[in-house]
Amino acid sequence: MAIEVKPIRSAADHRAAMTEVKRLWGSKSGTPDGDRLDVLATLIDAYEAQHEPIDRPDPIEAIRFRMEQQGLTRKDLEPLIGTRTRVSEVLNRKRTLSIGMIRRLHAELGIAAEVLIRAPRLATGGRPQRTSRGR
Repeated sequence: MAIEVKPIRSAADHRAAMTEVKRLWGSKSGTPDGDRLDVLATLIDAYEAQHEPIDRPDPIEAIRFRMEQQGLTRKDLEPLIGTRTRVSEVLNRKRTLSIGMIRRLHAELGIAAEVLIRAPRLATGGRPQRTSRGR
């Protein structure tokens, strides 16, 4: 049985819409059921964006993820972050990213600047060192 298509304002509305999406899943695009599926998916997306926002990743986790995606090593990060020691300090959360590092990581690896600007989770045993230079 089809539910009435209306704005999703509560968890109960969300559950009902999800049940309907499961029923409609696989409907051909351009059919009444396919159109209904598209509309419900849009409504669900809007509701979830407002009520269940996804946190942006930690900057170090984002760097590690991109390294894994692109098959990069720590050595590959040296032109972007600095010396081998500096790369190690950053990846081990003992040093924060400088503006210069953020700019280079964003430009070369395509990691969103908004992600890189976030304060990283601290390493156990102390605060990350701040850098004053562009490296």
